[in-house]
Amino acid sequence: MIYRENGQFKTTYAADQQIFTIAQDKWFVLGLIAFAFIGVPMLADEYMFRAILIPFLILSLAALGVNLLVGYCGQITLGAGAFMAIGAYAAYNFMIRVDGVPLVAALLLGGATTAALGIIFGIPSLRVRGLYLAVATLAAQFFCDWAFLRLGWFTNYSPSGSVSISNLSAFGWAIDSPVEKYLFCLLFLVAFAFFAKNLTRASIGRQWMAIRDMDVAAEVIGIRPMWAKLSAFAVSSFFIGVAGALWGFVHLGSWEPAAFSVDRSFQLLFMVIIGGLGSIMGSFFGAAFIVIMPIFLNQALPALGSLFGIAISTAGVAHAEFIIFGSLIVFFLIVEPHGLARLWAIAKEKLRLWPFPH
Repeated sequence: MIYRENGQFKTTYAADQQIFTIAQDKWFVLGLIAFAFIGVPMLADEYMFRAILIPFLILSLAALGVNLLVGYCGQITLGAGAFMAIGAYAAYNFMIRVDGVPLVAALLLGGATTAALGIIFGIPSLRVRGLYLAVATLAAQFFCDWAFLRLGWFTNYSPSGSVSISNLSAFGWAIDSPVEKYLFCLLFLVAFAFFAKNLTRASIGRQWMAIRDMDVAAEVIGIRPMWAKLSAFAVSSFFIGVAGALWGFVHLGSWEPAAFSVDRSFQLLFMVIIGGLGSIMGSFFGAAFIVIMPIFLNQALPALGSLFGIAISTAGVAHAEFIIFGSLIVFFLIVEPHGLARLWAIAKEKLRLWPFPH
């Protein structure tokens, strides 16, 4: 009964165009952010930070970038892992080759470098679409894998082919404990999420959606497809590049090109599909599903096997995890092809009508 718009009158255009049209949504999101900053550091342990929370935050940021391109602009990509690698290696080279560059500046410069290369790899979208565009972006993935593995300059001629970053600090804040790494990633995610939400509500976001729905009609009404598509690739690549830099710097600390393989690209695409295409909230739902579900299955399957007196080996758990995980993905796509975000929207619609049946 309390989730209603009744009595929430708008007297200005700015109030009518705000992000949250219902005050309850605004206070819920603000409360959730406050709990993430204050409550989670006091309740979570080190394992939860390292295995769940930090990967969830960074992959949510990467899924946001993929969703801007795939969900809002309708341009399919299978090269998100390559863009994460570009962001990580670009930020690494800025750190080691530019004296005194701050950590935040290196991360953002890594994202800017990824945006520039994203525009280059997005040029095929001006001529091809669908499966052909997916293959073109997949070629970018294989090219980046080869470049970072064979060209020693990117790894500062490391004999092992891996790079490492330590002693992170920003504005005099040493980022060395799991809690500090979590808060650092959370700051980035909150800032970029609000930036993405406002982008999708602005004119550029409306251009992306017009191109997604019907590019010929969008061009007829005055939208330039080249500008819309390349800007979507640039913004998406910037988000993914910053996420890749955070993944290498904060989560891994030491990495090699295999950390950003084609499996990462498919993982990010699955996040967007499961969470919900064209939904900011769907990016968070998809990342949570991809990160938490395998861990839950890995813990639940041995316990379930011991309950029935069945010994399940480690290899059996891994294989069963893939089978169940894939089956759940297919189930969600059949039951709700618009993703978990649509289920969330349906629940909110029913809550606004409860207890009335209409």
